[in-house]
Amino acid sequence: MVERGYWLGYRQCEAILKERLHEPAPRHIQLLTGPRQVGKTTLLHSLAEQHGPRALFVAADAPEASLPGFWEQLWARAEAAADSSRPSVVLLDEVQMLSDWAGRLKAEWDRLRRQRRRIHVVATGSSALRLATGSRESLAGRFERLTLSHWSASGLSDTFGEPIDKASDLVVRMGAYPGAYALRKDAKRWAAYVHDAILEPAIGRDILALAPVRKPALLRQVFAVCAASPAQIVSLQKIQGQLQDAGALETIAHYLSLLEEGFLVAALPKYSPQAARRRNAPPKLVVLSNALLAVANPLGSPDERADPARFGAWLENACLAHAWNAGQRVHYWREEPLEVDGVIEGTWGNWVIEVKSGPVQTADLRGLLEFHRRFPNFRPALVGTDAGRAAAERAGVTMIDWQSFLARGFEGHVA
Repeated sequence: MVERGYWLGYRQCEAILKERLHEPAPRHIQLLTGPRQVGKTTLLHSLAEQHGPRALFVAADAPEASLPGFWEQLWARAEAAADSSRPSVVLLDEVQMLSDWAGRLKAEWDRLRRQRRRIHVVATGSSALRLATGSRESLAGRFERLTLSHWSASGLSDTFGEPIDKASDLVVRMGAYPGAYALRKDAKRWAAYVHDAILEPAIGRDILALAPVRKPALLRQVFAVCAASPAQIVSLQKIQGQLQDAGALETIAHYLSLLEEGFLVAALPKYSPQAARRRNAPPKLVVLSNALLAVANPLGSPDERADPARFGAWLENACLAHAWNAGQRVHYWREEPLEVDGVIEGTWGNWVIEVKSGPVQTADLRGLLEFHRRFPNFRPALVGTDAGRAAAERAGVTMIDWQSFLARGFEGHVA
């Protein structure tokens, strides 16, 4: 499972790193992880511009990074760039591509500390597990980890000037990758970019570097099943039955975990106070960006009016993905015949939500009310449209329109 730590939007992350790079050096190494194409490299280039000649940007996946003496020369240049009044900044992009990166960085950092060299270090990587494992084993006590998450509707709005309602609609139909934004009006070009620059490298390179994958074709098939089942509760046995290649249930569960570590899919567990019931329940599959749904689905993005059922499933997927991407702990709950779409715990507070894209009857909220009765510390909320507001008011349920939810979640609401 991906650790639920310090998850940030681009502007938040930029502000935090700016502040930390003005602290006395050397301080903790800043490890920045996150999905592909959310702005990690762009952020490093921005920091490099701000610090001018005192900043050294290095791409660990570039050919020169494998040359003899590269590592030693990097730190010699960093020491030369620092002076008595201002530290230098080493910016390492895709650091996990260096062999034994954590051990080498630990040894260098310990030397800098002993010799009191005035150098800051920021390192990025797309592979959560490989970064986390290396950092925990070799860099304990020496680093702070930040996660630059998939963008929200507010991120699109703030950066590109889109109104929140249009930005939220884009999140549902096309996801929120900033690099794909300029291509949004050319469907074929947009899809090619998302496939070639994000999905294929994530599955074909990043995830294969996380852990041994004996059946890469099976991994792709598991992702395809997830993309075909947005926001659906699907047992491992059912996933197994949809695969072209044979795979043990343990292998399928392992591949779901790897897809989560690669920031592609979250397998949401069932909410239950009893650990055994959580483990034995089937997962709810959520694709972490609807852009991935759009390129994996032969029908493309759904139209809200022409295909309301599919749009509703994509909207629910987008809302649950937004909560997960914001660092919340997200579960589902189902006790036949009752069900709720999401159970959220974290910095937003404790919420149980139902997501609806159209009209709502009071009977549609029975699951929310029953869950709230059993677990009164969770506040029930309907994420929907004005068509559901009257039913929410009659049931005494908090109402939030889905555009606002995809922009800010429950920030500003007291749970």
